[in-house]
Amino acid sequence: MSDEYEMSYVHHDSVEGLLQRGRGLGAIRALQDPQGSAVFVYDGIRRDWRWDAVDDRPLYLARLVQDLELSPTPVLDQLVADEEACLRACEVLELLALAGSDGAREGLRAYIREGRHWARVLESVSACWPPEWWEDLGDVARARIRGEVELPWLFEPWTRFGIEVQSHLSVPRPSLAGLSTAELLTLLADDHAQDDTKFDALRALNGREPAEELIPLVPSLGTSDGRRPLPLVWRAVERLGAAAVPAAHSWAQDERPWLAQLGADVLSDHPGPGALPGLVQELAEQWATRTWCGPDRTARRLARFGPEAAGAVPYLRRFWLRTPHSYERASYLEALAAIDRHGLDYAFTESLWDCEERARLLAITSAPASPEALERIAVLRDDPAETPEVRAAAQARLTAPTSPTLS
Repeated sequence: MSDEYEMSYVHHDSVEGLLQRGRGLGAIRALQDPQGSAVFVYDGIRRDWRWDAVDDRPLYLARLVQDLELSPTPVLDQLVADEEACLRACEVLELLALAGSDGAREGLRAYIREGRHWARVLESVSACWPPEWWEDLGDVARARIRGEVELPWLFEPWTRFGIEVQSHLSVPRPSLAGLSTAELLTLLADDHAQDDTKFDALRALNGREPAEELIPLVPSLGTSDGRRPLPLVWRAVERLGAAAVPAAHSWAQDERPWLAQLGADVLSDHPGPGALPGLVQELAEQWATRTWCGPDRTARRLARFGPEAAGAVPYLRRFWLRTPHSYERASYLEALAAIDRHGLDYAFTESLWDCEERARLLAITSAPASPEALERIAVLRDDPAETPEVRAAAQARLTAPTSPTLS
């Protein structure tokens, strides 16, 4: 997010400001005035209003185009802009095509045949669309790739078309997902195993129930030069929760900076009772300085205190309402629910329209069983552009014994 955009967010309670932030309420209110909101929706595709690269917008914006029955033409016109703007439009159009827009689908296919940034767009659609939607473009790709200065970097879709890719790319390593947890831990304990192998083992472990047997291995999970942790170590330890706290006391005293920092982070994430006033003050200062990156971690730490952290509630509500950093929004709502759930039904319901997957997942499990919420959950369940995780959660909520089934 450039300084120009940082200074131009409008009021958090206006339709324009809500849409800039990806709030669910923005989508709800836009539906009440499609014609008046159209300019803000198109602006959200034309300009990148994300505060951080991890913030999500494409599905949110694609749904707005679809639900407001807006023309995809302005989005298609954006494909001729610079590469960054072209790819923003591409992501929205891909999802519109999955939702049934023939114009979006054919527009992207036409761009691949003639557009300037065709290679990036082809890579994007091949990752999003079923193969039968783009496999017939092989002749186009083989003809056009001759005009490119460099060979492609990705394997797909190029190798499928018999097109050479950058030779220095490593061949994808075989997955370790088929190994048992005990076998993965054995790999991590092997002093002779390569860093790449240990990374793959950690990736496989992070998709399973946390294994406390990992804890004594953590000090050995640095890179071969000892200067950094292996990728995914932080995530693996975070998933262990309070079980890592006893070991973290010794990690925090280690001479290796990465392990000392990891230990300190674990201890901070599981604070004792005496830490509560300082955490509330920390959140208050973050609000006073409008620190949009990082308060989510403070919120998660406060959530562990439950109702005792009531002093943080006003700040958590302000962050949830106003932050432009949409990725952090779910953490504020989770903390509010842990500390004082009173009055949050509206927030959970609104979040069913939120731009962030994590917020939608939280809303699916927590929104009240009102007709409006259940109807929206059914929409999420049936949306082909939605993530598999959200669709599965929606299906589970609607088939739970306490939830009426919507066909």
